[in-house]
Amino acid sequence: MKVIVGLGNPGRKYAPTKHNTGYEVIDKLAYDYNIKVTKMKHKSLIGEGVIKGEKVLLVKPVTYMNLSGEAVKEIMSFYKYDISDLIVIYDDTSLPLGGVRIRESGSPGGHNGIKNISAHLGTDKYLRIKVGIGEKPNGWDLADYVLSKFDKDDLPLFIKGVTLATDAVELIIEEGVANAMNKINPSAKPPKKKKEKPAENAEDKADEKSGEKAEEKTVSGEEI
Repeated sequence: MKVIVGLGNPGRKYAPTKHNTGYEVIDKLAYDYNIKVTKMKHKSLIGEGVIKGEKVLLVKPVTYMNLSGEAVKEIMSFYKYDISDLIVIYDDTSLPLGGVRIRESGSPGGHNGIKNISAHLGTDKYLRIKVGIGEKPNGWDLADYVLSKFDKDDLPLFIKGVTLATDAVELIIEEGVANAMNKINPSAKPPKKKKEKPAENAEDKADEKSGEKAEEKTVSGEEI
């Protein structure tokens, strides 16, 4: 049994925000595999089903982001799941929009939901799938940024990220973590910048024009 937790905040107010990316991935998995995530239990909306032949428990904590650990700890303790069965999915500002990275452990990186989960579990050694929402623009408060909506132009990349995250879950189940990381993590690399053609030196341009004029004069003389 895999416990797949998508982080977010409950309520319509937060539904379309960047911070609810984890919820969106759970919703897509639920839709793709016909799993009803409607039962309220352990401070979460949960639903049991099967993904790629593996029994799963889909979880959307309703504690609000900063207290996500309360729900995760309660579920893991009640069902006596091993920490290796846990997968946590959440938004990440350090990754480009649409990029996805699988990690087996690590620091919260400023994400309060992950920080709270690690504190309640007493370890940071659990599998997580990070979905890029893009870097916070200069002058923005982090909380304001993650609680803002995506711009219309950003939606295609956001959908790409959600789809990649669901692919990551499937690959982890079917092929194992190592293969899943090899196939998914390259998407998290920032796009390469195109090399710009170096600007021509003004003196070189002048010399080139002078040479062209001199050549024109020579050719004219020969023709005469």
